[in-house]
Amino acid sequence: MTAMNDHDWKPTASWANLRLRNELLQRTRSFFDERNFLEVETPLLSADTTVDRHLDPLSVILPDDPRQPAAGRRLWLQTSPEFAMKRLMAAGGQRLYQITRAFRAAERGAMHNPEFTIVEWYRRGDSMQQGMQLLSELADQLLGCGPAAQLSYQAAFLRHAEIDPLTAEAAHFAGLAAANGLAVPATLGDDRDEWLDFLLCELVAPRLTRDVPTIIYDYPASQAMLAAVREEDPPVAERFELIYRGVELANGYHELQDTAALRDRVQDANAARTADGKPELPPTSRLLPAMDAGLPDCTGVAVGFDRIVMLAAGASSIDEVVAFPIERA
Repeated sequence: MTAMNDHDWKPTASWANLRLRNELLQRTRSFFDERNFLEVETPLLSADTTVDRHLDPLSVILPDDPRQPAAGRRLWLQTSPEFAMKRLMAAGGQRLYQITRAFRAAERGAMHNPEFTIVEWYRRGDSMQQGMQLLSELADQLLGCGPAAQLSYQAAFLRHAEIDPLTAEAAHFAGLAAANGLAVPATLGDDRDEWLDFLLCELVAPRLTRDVPTIIYDYPASQAMLAAVREEDPPVAERFELIYRGVELANGYHELQDTAALRDRVQDANAARTADGKPELPPTSRLLPAMDAGLPDCTGVAVGFDRIVMLAAGASSIDEVVAFPIERA
């Protein structure tokens, strides 16, 4: 347990930043209200959880008998409201958004707190391009940054790293990092996608234009997560991210509708987790029968709201824009 001191009861955010946070929350709701979205709420605790190699959910035991708190049903604090919101879309949802808490273990730093605020939305019929446009409009509404530039993942690497991320051999990545003076973590193995993530964060993103946001789209198919894959040569995932001033703000998908493909991806993610020494996560979920019933064609986006506030406030740490980070929770 972290030792407490006489100042631990105080918030880490200033009142000015808390007022700014409130203003940005109001602007967010106005943005979606003006576009006829329905604000929804879904459970923070669920039997379901996203199965991802790199996302580690927190679990909670729900005891039947409070005198035996360790005996009961295991539920998961959500890493995002994605599964539940897609179930609502499959049940007839048209335009849905949510502002909620999300939880991720082993994530703490200037840009991370294990408990954080997420803005997530889905709109029926949206292509990836329409999803990127809506994301650009929201960023401008909240940050006054103007329209976002759009750059494919491949073009971003070719321009800023002089390498084709879709075809380059993993053996080339270490030399590229060394040539650019990057400090490679000792834990970075020979996994191709881990190298690409590292190069995107450390080499490509810092070289993007800082005065306008950039949406990177068409990720490698191996990084599809829950996005649809477009069968090209090579295939690409219809996934996109918003980066502004070197900060990743949002992640979006033109959503996968193939239930069999989702089952395969969950199995692959659990195999990767096992190889990493992590426990497997539940391979079944209520999203699977919802997708069998018919997830509509749609695009979904998740925005890290705390990071939006950080940029608006000119803050360098998430602690400056949340009242009580985990050490003071």
